[in-house]
Amino acid sequence: MSKPITLTAEGLKNLEKEYEKLTTITRKEIAEKIKVARSFGDLSENSEYDEAKNEQARVEARIVELEGMLKNYTIIDESSIDKTKVHLGSKVKVLDVEFKEETVYTIVGGAEANPMEGKLSNDSPVGKALIGAKKGQTVTADTPAGELKFKILEISK
Repeated sequence: MSKPITLTAEGLKNLEKEYEKLTTITRKEIAEKIKVARSFGDLSENSEYDEAKNEQARVEARIVELEGMLKNYTIIDESSIDKTKVHLGSKVKVLDVEFKEETVYTIVGGAEANPMEGKLSNDSPVGKALIGAKKGQTVTADTPAGELKFKILEISK
């Protein structure tokens, strides 16, 4: 059995919502697109049909992926988060030492990571550098863009 994915309670709700939408609404929409595309006749030269079948394959693959995640997860117990160190589930306010910019990151498991929303995977270079660090500490992350230094200003949950 594979290692369970780690989720926040919010992350679990989001995965469940996505699964529900894909299995109830999106599947029906794609089935309808395929039905309409079939009515156009010759399937060998029917781009609408090919596109709908490709979309169906992508959606079904995502459903299978979500089913796997929803069968094998652990929830971060946010009440037990130690606010003296950065852990999975921690909200961390950092200062980018080079650019003098403050940013807030939430450290999450890979399944919920979304850098555009400030949700960093604990397996990402910055996430790895922050895990275990304390307030006031400066950490260095080796990223594809080079070395980044962050001073930890605040840790919360």
